[in-house]
Amino acid sequence: MVVVPQTESAHGTGTSRHITGDSVSEATGAHLKRTLGPITLTLFGLSYMAVGTVFTTYGIVNQLTEGHLVDSYIVALVVMLFTAASYAAMVRRYPVAGSAYTYSQQAFGGTTGFLTGWVLMLDYLFIPMINFLILGLYASTQFPSVPTWVFTLAALIAVFVFNVLGISLVGKINTVIVVVSLAAVIVFAILAIKAAINDPNAPSLLEPFIPGSVGYSPIFTGAAILALSFLGFDAVSTLSEEAKNPRRDIPRAIMLTTIIGGLIFIVVSYVGARAYYLDDWSTASTELLDAAGAVLFSHVGGEVLAAIFVIITVAGCFGSGLAGQVAVSRILYSMGRDGILPKPLGILSKRFGTPIVAATTVSIVALASLFVSLDQAAFMISFGALAAFAMVNLSVIRTYLFPKGGRTEPVSAWGWFRYGVIPLIGFGLTIWLWTSLEGLTWIVGGIWMLIGVVILALKTGFFRKPVPKLNFSEEIPSTEAIDALSAEYPLDAAEARSER
Repeated sequence: MVVVPQTESAHGTGTSRHITGDSVSEATGAHLKRTLGPITLTLFGLSYMAVGTVFTTYGIVNQLTEGHLVDSYIVALVVMLFTAASYAAMVRRYPVAGSAYTYSQQAFGGTTGFLTGWVLMLDYLFIPMINFLILGLYASTQFPSVPTWVFTLAALIAVFVFNVLGISLVGKINTVIVVVSLAAVIVFAILAIKAAINDPNAPSLLEPFIPGSVGYSPIFTGAAILALSFLGFDAVSTLSEEAKNPRRDIPRAIMLTTIIGGLIFIVVSYVGARAYYLDDWSTASTELLDAAGAVLFSHVGGEVLAAIFVIITVAGCFGSGLAGQVAVSRILYSMGRDGILPKPLGILSKRFGTPIVAATTVSIVALASLFVSLDQAAFMISFGALAAFAMVNLSVIRTYLFPKGGRTEPVSAWGWFRYGVIPLIGFGLTIWLWTSLEGLTWIVGGIWMLIGVVILALKTGFFRKPVPKLNFSEEIPSTEAIDALSAEYPLDAAEARSER
């Protein structure tokens, strides 16, 4: 199947379209605007990751790993690189909104797709919550007389407004936030290095990498939690219908987001471990664990710089919450458009061209951020993310090596390695981290999955009717159709010729 972006319609909006003329938008009656280039997509992913998110879970993961946060980030990055490669492979085949939901749906059918999208929705719903939580906690360190929930609620309302106004505005806001956040991280790293040099009792250069007394098990658990830090590449894939050239730019943005974000996390956690350390993280108070980043800022930069860092962290959390709301609203829009969730979720605003009903729904759910705790949100995000990551890895193997109807041509040795070995390793590593999560997380996640099964049963008349799914034509385009578009989309035309 060859899908290429084609700009048309009286309103100047784009469609994700098979070059024979079978359009996803024609099948569904709605489509998003293609306005995003590769740089904006990468910045969107980094903003979603929130390069300052290393401070968000700084206390929680340090307590779990006995101060070896950097080890958990290294493990998490290695696992995520395999999964990011699988996302890149799937988005080339299906450059539409929906992310893991769409990929597993096309690979394994509507039921698997729905359940994957449902569990993925768990982490997308909690991502904005955790950002609003952190925003409120950090803002309250500077304004202790103001209740935390006031800041949380104000951010939630502002994010909803920006989400409705349109993706172009979101892209501009995220660009500014990422640039400022990167500058803050660089300044912090310099100050942390200086603090470590001037501290005769600072840990040695290699000490942050050496596991603690209980070995590697806590490091794997920490890495499982830190999966939430890498959701930026998944968020990028949800914007496939809004990218100018999704089959080329989305895969690049996915890999760049993962690598750049992962390296930033590793460097910051390493210099932070040498600049600020506790003999026993297990005895740290809940207040210290939740706002450990603010304490770290104050330690390396003093009160004035700490206040500046807090402001920047709040801005980063706002940007990540904004990107998270955008991403999950696109997933709800995609599932509503397909008829799997209520149809109104698939409605676009006539004025702004954004999924306004889905955005409203997400904002209402995000009100739970006023009640849940930081560690509860972190564990649930990782549960949903790792489950979806595992399914995307399996979807690559099914789609490229064992497609429905069988293969028409033999697979090369490189094809078996690229679409078999790499995603299989990614699947194994992801399941490994998934099983490292705490028991309570599995209970809550299991209940969420059960609710999804009940919804699916009701939607299909207790599985007597098929699950609705996107209609992708497998017809190979004609030579004339390929030639007609080769000037504007040479990469897609070249792939189409190779399929012929």
